[in-house]
Amino acid sequence: MTEYARRNISSGSVWEPVVGYSRAVRAGDFVFVSGTTASAPEGVVGGADAAAQAREIFVRIAAALEQAGASFDEVVRTRIYLKSIADFDAVGAVHGEIFGRILPSIVAVEVSALAAPDLLVEIELDAIIGAALAS
Repeated sequence: MTEYARRNISSGSVWEPVVGYSRAVRAGDFVFVSGTTASAPEGVVGGADAAAQAREIFVRIAAALEQAGASFDEVVRTRIYLKSIADFDAVGAVHGEIFGRILPSIVAVEVSALAAPDLLVEIELDAIIGAALAS
């Protein structure tokens, strides 16, 4: 059986110890980033704009990937949860700005609710260190 060294990566969110999760987990060369939103103590970053929320989410995810020793170039799968599928084009365009060359697998689904009523999008992803496209 293969064993992987495990490293939990925290964002410092007040919810991590309460809920019992890490922003990301690196196991060997695999990196799993938890569902990430644009929530903040003062309110949702991006307000009622799903694309603005997605931009903030990707800023947070980039930081988690960097802490794990990975980058967007090594992302192999993304999952987007939308409160309204009508926001798919706007959020998809933000996703395309980051991943248009990388082309990870993706799923986008509409969900009935997220953790707070003002959240419009949540994104999680997986990366494999060393899986970047050749330049």
